Amino acid sequence: MKDRIFDTIIIGGSYAGLSAAMALGRALRQVLIIDSGKPCNKQTPHSHNFLTQDGKTPMEISNTAKEQVQKYESIQFYDGSVIRIIKNNERFQVETESGQNFNAKKLIIATGIKDVLADIPGFDKCWGISVLHCPYCHGYEVKYEKTGILGNGDLAYEFSKMISHWTKEFTLFTNGKSNFNEDQIVKLEEKGIKINESEIEQFEHHNGNIQNVVFKDGSKNQVKAVYAKIPFEQNLNFEEDLGIEMTESGHIKTDAFYKTNVYGVYACGDSSSMMRSVANAVASGNTVGAMVNKELIDEVF
Repeated sequence: MKDRIFDTIIIGGSYAGLSAAMALGRALRQVLIIDSGKPCNKQTPHSHNFLTQDGKTPMEISNTAKEQVQKYESIQFYDGSVIRIIKNNERFQVETESGQNFNAKKLIIATGIKDVLADIPGFDKCWGISVLHCPYCHGYEVKYEKTGILGNGDLAYEFSKMISHWTKEFTLFTNGKSNFNEDQIVKLEEKGIKINESEIEQFEHHNGNIQNVVFKDGSKNQVKAVYAKIPFEQNLNFEEDLGIEMTESGHIKTDAFYKTNVYGVYACGDSSSMMRSVANAVASGNTVGAMVNKELIDEVF
């Protein structure tokens, strides 16, 4: 397998990568999927807002997807992590952690992202279960409940506007002195949104289900869920390896057809989009598969 030149190597075998692979497999393309088996949503109990799959676990969806993709004989899988990508003329060489090297005409980046969790005891255990990133994915399940937002400044203010649609009972936890401007404070007060500036000691929880936000002064605030916008990192330094342009938000920059600035390299899923959902990952992967196949056809026709 290592001596072959694949039509396409897909780095990342979750929703976006598998969707791209299916489109390419159906287009009779020789594809290699390299995946480390470490999805960012491994703790999330249920996936929502995806037609036909609403309420299923992320693992159920990905396992079904992989079973279906494996039926296409031109698609192969390799379990491992990519550590380096080298562009040699019109080819891409992908090096894995185990020292294996694979080559392809095209490259699809579907590696997702790595969340940088807040350094608060209990946060990591609750992440994806009751500490949430997206109301469209999980807001319905905690509608009208006592809720918190962990954040400060403009981002937290804008996020508050959104969350107030799902519940009117929520508090902004700034984990220290707030830095909202006067107009924002007035508007938050008008909407009945409380601001708690106390420093957080821990998230008290039971099996990842948050019970209380506990503060360093000994007080507590009971909540059913907390929303948090946290930083993330790319799983590989594509900017350094390939000279791929990145957006200000830290995502891989692509055009409307998911092409990067490097010819032959495409990106789909969470690594290149702020729309972080299973449905979006599947849709972008499907488009990328078609675009890569078209590019391969155009090069020889």
